[in-house]
Amino acid sequence: MGKIKDFFSNVMSEMRKTSWPKSKELTKYTVVVISTVVIMALFFVLVDLGISSLFRWYLEL
Repeated sequence: MGKIKDFFSNVMSEMRKTSWPKSKELTKYTVVVISTVVIMALFFVLVDLGISSLFRWYLEL
């Protein structure tokens, strides 16, 4: 039981040392992540459409 208590004590000690982002930084990081996800999603949609078009063209030959 002592090891578990020591573990959580160490976890709390490390959490106090952590530098948490401010609200403005958090908003900025969130916008960057969402923008990146949207751009990557659009990229994969375009790649998928291109491959589908090539496959349909090949089947029509």
